[in-house]
Amino acid sequence: MSDLKDPRVLFAAERTLLAWNRTSLALIAFGFVVERSGLLVRALAPDSQAAKDAGVSFWLGLAFILLGTFAAIYSSRQYLAVLKTLTPAEYPPGYGTRWGVVVNLIVALLGAGLALALYMR
Repeated sequence: MSDLKDPRVLFAAERTLLAWNRTSLALIAFGFVVERSGLLVRALAPDSQAAKDAGVSFWLGLAFILLGTFAAIYSSRQYLAVLKTLTPAEYPPGYGTRWGVVVNLIVALLGAGLALALYMR
């Protein structure tokens, strides 16, 4: 619990949320690249051993996408927990604190949709 009465506490929490948002996006993007690399290997050398093992890249990529989705959801939860500990003096007048959470949850929703779309193909 904070008793600093300083809006920098809020801004530090928001910067942390946005850092987790970037991490989530990077994990989702990396997972997509890993998942698609299996298709590339199969297209370039369909008879090779690597093409036969391309199923591993699918599951590994899907795991990274789901990890990014989980990170977006969990970091939003953590940020909201921090907001509950702040006093009204730590909020600048008229400052919206929910936009970071909204963006993070949209990233999580899109990540889950991507994972589902790749799984269903």
